Amino acid sequence: MSLYLGIDLGTSGCRSCVIDAHGRVQAETRVALHQSQRHGSGLEQNPQDWWDALDKALDALRCQVPLETVAGLAIDATSATLLLADARGRPLTPALMYNDARAVEQARQISVRAPAASAAHGASSSLAKLLYLQASGAAGNARFALHQADWLSGRLAGRYGITDENNALKLGYDPVMRDWPGWLDELGVERRLLPEVVPAGRPVGVMTTEYCRRWGFASGTRIVSGTTDSTAGFIATGAGPGEAVTALGSTLVLKVRSAQPVSAPEYGVYSHRLGDDWLVGGASNSGGGVLRQYFSQADIERLTVSLQPERPTGLDYYPLPSPGERFPENDPGLQPRLTPRPADDGQFLQGLLEGIAAIEARGYRLLERLGAPYPRRIQTVGGGAVNAAWRRIRETLLGVPVSAARHQEAAYGAALLARQGLTGARQTP
Repeated sequence: MSLYLGIDLGTSGCRSCVIDAHGRVQAETRVALHQSQRHGSGLEQNPQDWWDALDKALDALRCQVPLETVAGLAIDATSATLLLADARGRPLTPALMYNDARAVEQARQISVRAPAASAAHGASSSLAKLLYLQASGAAGNARFALHQADWLSGRLAGRYGITDENNALKLGYDPVMRDWPGWLDELGVERRLLPEVVPAGRPVGVMTTEYCRRWGFASGTRIVSGTTDSTAGFIATGAGPGEAVTALGSTLVLKVRSAQPVSAPEYGVYSHRLGDDWLVGGASNSGGGVLRQYFSQADIERLTVSLQPERPTGLDYYPLPSPGERFPENDPGLQPRLTPRPADDGQFLQGLLEGIAAIEARGYRLLERLGAPYPRRIQTVGGGAVNAAWRRIRETLLGVPVSAARHQEAAYGAALLARQGLTGARQTP
């Protein structure tokens, strides 16, 4: 039976996951990655560090499963992480990370030329990074502008200059027209650097003979176009049309699968293509980061047993870690609302959980008003997914079934994408 490999490059590590044709996990590995180097508002990583982590992950993986049975692989990685490379794929610059925000002047130029609905706005967009690198003179000998997943896939295949529609979004790609728009020329973008764009989950090459021998892959092992880490995480859950995924991490991130794209840049809402559907999403500044300001994980676990989801506190909090919110309210000066604080810590915790759940419900209602479907079911990923009391609070406010996703790792989603690209099987497990 053929196996399928997904590789996830995050900011702190490389994860791999091998699944069979039925979506069952056969092996997994995790390797730590060097931290980004900060230079003022800039954050960089050496692309060779990614390769070294991938190398170690595959070395560990071959001890668990025969890699010659892997039919193909896909890679997901952080969105808007960008570098320039020469015609042979050799990096000419460090990788400017997804949260590198030094390209302030370039972001201003983009704000004048780009449509409001474009995801390329902001100093951390990959387009702003490309313009910054061009202005620095680094583009002179460059042939390719590559995202993190593009460079790794290109090295494995020995063929560079290809990206997927999800990674291309913040580089200015128009996912509706499926083309690089004309306004990029007004910004002076060097089109020779722009990659060819294909849908996520499309076979784009085969692994080189050198690397097949290095790790024991069969000759002709296919490379499938990948995606961003957040999209891979959505795919991992198996959420179908009209369903949503809420990520309860440090922040609160909502994504719903829609038949049509939705864009509302004033709320940070934009859409990624996923097959014939779209992932419409928004992110609040609220989330687990607020809880950590008041309670340790041990505190939360201890107090959760005393919560009473069927008896709302009525505290009406809007939990934020600091002033400012963008979704579902667009107010950079919005103040956290965390008073009055009851003497009982359990009640205070429940009030915080209710407040975050209320923001989640408002977020999905806003997405519905903007044109996305209200979810008929919500799956949850992240640290808060396992809190049963919080789930009951959320179900009451959301009015739909809420459950913890069985699979949450982006590497699993990338493996499903590889399987879909090679067999045509749906991405759901």
